[in-house]
Amino acid sequence: MLAWEVRQPGPIATDPLRAVVRRRPEPDVGELLLRVRACAVCRTDLHVAEGDLPVHRPGVTPGHEIVGEVVALGDGVEGFGEGERVGVAWLRHTCGHCVYCLRGAENLCTESRYTGWDADGGYAQYTVAPAAYVYRLPERYSDAEVAPLLCAGIIGFRALRRADLPPGGRLGVYGFGASAHLATQVALAQGARVHVLTRAAAARALALDLGAASAGGADEPPPEPLDAAILFAPVGDLVPVALAALDRGGTLAIAGIHLTDIPPLNYERHLFQERQVRSVTANTRADGRDFLAFAAAHPLRVTTTPYPLEAAGTALADLAADRVNGAAVLVP
Repeated sequence: MLAWEVRQPGPIATDPLRAVVRRRPEPDVGELLLRVRACAVCRTDLHVAEGDLPVHRPGVTPGHEIVGEVVALGDGVEGFGEGERVGVAWLRHTCGHCVYCLRGAENLCTESRYTGWDADGGYAQYTVAPAAYVYRLPERYSDAEVAPLLCAGIIGFRALRRADLPPGGRLGVYGFGASAHLATQVALAQGARVHVLTRAAAARALALDLGAASAGGADEPPPEPLDAAILFAPVGDLVPVALAALDRGGTLAIAGIHLTDIPPLNYERHLFQERQVRSVTANTRADGRDFLAFAAAHPLRVTTTPYPLEAAGTALADLAADRVNGAAVLVP
């Protein structure tokens, strides 16, 4: 099969990905063998390729927003059939018995492992995944449309929960890529008024088309104080900007796995009056199931740019340069 691997982590201009031919994997106990039908391209894949995240598996195949067709079942797998369409996301293993797992916070498990970082992912024609961590997918979406829901959608959904937006509240969204354009639609469906702040003119136009109340530059103040904000752009300089835009009691949720350094904060301007900052760390399987159920009941407009699997390096480079509107999706 054709697969891509991270040859040597480094800037995207150094072409860190390499196309290789490998033997098709076989499912182990509890695993499914999947033919990849689509795999969305996530900014986390860029962080893996460029070395922003430490190497967990040398030569790893990135990709964790996978739509796959079941080809074979490993021993002990029940409840799935050959030919079934399923989804594979970022979280692929937790211990199940630590204090975090037992209290329903498996995203904080110290033994957690991740698709496309600890194990080979979906930038390939086939992949394997633990059956306990795959998702049933809403039928209303095509393969290319449902792929971004498996990380961009799920993480945006969790970030919205972490932002503690009150009913009918005012939400600021900083950065407007794959995750943000989905979280915005969820917030709008829940009755929020959304202000998008991003540097790309095309992204601002998309935000307004989706129903945002306003769309301005990332470093500009929103037209009104915010009850909550989500930072999707991996830019630490925007943390004080977003905090300054919050009303009293507002919450800023930082959605990315990687963030550049945050500049000094001024207590009176950025944190006083019970403003708070929260990080978002991966997701639980319950988050994934809840979001996909929401997506099944509330049709989301998923903006995608397709690329052939052979162009995975180009897709990552376009993502790095903000040339992708919505989500890039590899289609073998």
